[in-house]
This record gives sequence, C-alpha cells and structure tokens, in this order.
Amino acid sequence: MVKFARHAVVFSFIALLPVASVLAANHAHKNTSKKHAAHSKTHAASHKKIIITTASGKLVKRTVMVHGKRKVITERLAVVREVPEKPSMGDSVGLKNTQDPLELKSNVAYVVDQDSSKVLFEKNSDVSLPIASITKLMTSLVVVEAHQDMDEQIEVTNEDIDKEKNTSSRLKIGSKLSRSDMLHIALMSSENRAASALGRSYPGGLPAFVAAMNAKAKQLGMSETHYVDSSGLSSQNRASARDLVKLVNAAYQHPVIRQYSTDSKYVVAPGGRPLEYGTSNKLVINPAWEIGLQKTGYISEAGRCLVMQAIIEGRNIVMVFLDSKGKYSRLADADRMKKWLETIKPHI
Repeated sequence: MVKFARHAVVFSFIALLPVASVLAANHAHKNTSKKHAAHSKTHAASHKKIIITTASGKLVKRTVMVHGKRKVITERLAVVREVPEKPSMGDSVGLKNTQDPLELKSNVAYVVDQDSSKVLFEKNSDVSLPIASITKLMTSLVVVEAHQDMDEQIEVTNEDIDKEKNTSSRLKIGSKLSRSDMLHIALMSSENRAASALGRSYPGGLPAFVAAMNAKAKQLGMSETHYVDSSGLSSQNRASARDLVKLVNAAYQHPVIRQYSTDSKYVVAPGGRPLEYGTSNKLVINPAWEIGLQKTGYISEAGRCLVMQAIIEGRNIVMVFLDSKGKYSRLADADRMKKWLETIKPHI
C-alpha cells in the first residue's frame, strides 16, 4: 500500500510538470510583455514632440532617453516664407497678357538666325524695357574696344558699393584684381562691383564710360536703348529685344567676350586669397547646348533676362528673353525654344 502510494505521488508530480511549465512560461511572458510595454512607452516618449509657434519660427520640444534618463531637447525651426516677385515694368504695361504658341514665361522673346538675320520667333520684341545685367555685355564691349591694359590692377572702392539695390558682393572694399579678371567675373558671374570698377577706371571715369556705352549703342543702331551705369542695377538701363540682338552680334566678334561669358568657373585671388566664381547660366554646362556667348540679368523691374548665341541644328541662333517670371523660367524658355527649333527646322 505504501509502495503504491509512493508511485502515486511520483506519478502525480510527473503529471503536474507540464502544468508548472505552462504557468512558468505564462509568468515569463507576462514579465516580458511588461518590459516590452515599458520599452514601448520609453520609445514613444523619445519621439514625443511638442510644437510651439513663435513670431520668429517654431520651437519643437522632444523628450529623449539619455543613459536611462529622460531629457527634453528644444530645437528651433525657421519659418521660410516664399516672397512673390514684384510686378515688372513689362507687367505694368500689360505685356503679361500677350499669348504665344510656346506658352513662354518671358514677356518678351526674340529669336533670329545670326547669319541670315531671319526672324524665327518674336513676342513684344520692339518694346524698350529694363535689361538689368544684360547691360554688362555693353560694358564688356566698351572695355575691350577701348584697348586698355588688361593686366592693370584695379582696386574696388566705396564708389563701387551698390546704393541702387543694396546688393552684396564677394569683392571686399580694397580688393585688387586685373582688368581682365574684373571683366571675366563681370561677364561670367555678373559681379556688380567688378562691372562698376571697370566703368570707374575708364579714362574720364564712370560718366565718360556711360557716354561711350550710349555712343556705341547709337553706332550699332540700337535706337531703343539707353544706359546710365555699367552694372545694370538701375532700371533706367533699357533696350528692346531687337536692339539686344545687335549687341550680341557685336560682342560675338570678340573672342575674349565669348570665352569669359561662357566659362563655368573661374578663380581670382584678391589680396592673394583664392575666390572661386561660377556661371550665372547653368545651360553653359549642359552638354545638350553649344553656347557661344551668353549673359543673364535680374532686377525686379526687369524680371529674369537672358541673351544667348548658340548653335542649333547646325545654325547660328541668337535668342533674347526678357522679363521672365520664376528663377529658372528663362532657362526653361530657352530649352522650349531649342526643342521647337529642332522640330520645325526652319529654312534659312
């Protein structure tokens, strides 16, 4: 009887083992679940954000775990507001209402075959408008044809500070560069102080230089053109698209203007400190384009402007786009025009 009882107890103990295992497993699972839940709460806490809007931007408070302790981190997010471009002078006279088959963003467009002078496309081409830094193309023409010493060092002075638009410049007051370097960055990067220094260092100073600019315009038959400075910062620098084709053709005759205007990068060293400039027209580094001369320009009164000489379908083409809206719209208009010319292949 006793012997049976011992076997019964052993049997009962063996029978209870699976139950105990299950209970132990359940207990372990509950502990794991609690730990997982605690980890999830901690993980959630580390991603919890509180956003507070202030006048200068947004303050974002985040709770994170650092060495097992909670820590609140505050970050400031700047509020970037897109500022719409001001209406240009072209807009004010109603040019924006002009429709064209290519739906260009430029209020003015004029495209001609450089060799035959055949007009391939025109839109408001005879209206005289502000031309911004397209002015620098005439600046370069006057400098080159004056046969001044291109190695002469020119110093940037207070007279070269932009008091018209209050724009900044990478050329500090007291910087010295050769006339050649000044011309290079004025054409390629539209450096305003360089253009101002070029005009100021002309025999007779800036007034004589501007007079030479206007005399050259008259000589070229640019009847709707007038200049008041060498940089193009004033809205009083004006020309029609038809006149600018004449300017492009004249400037194109000088290899140095072609080279400087189409370079993509150039390093100058005012005071021995290297300073790299880049082109203001990204189309010159686009392998789909073969550009022989170019100049960009922008002030609010003029909108985005672009003049170019390029080879398209084996033909020398001159393009003028004035008063375009949007930072890259003038380049997009040029691309659209190029594709259109490639499609229709107008006969010379």
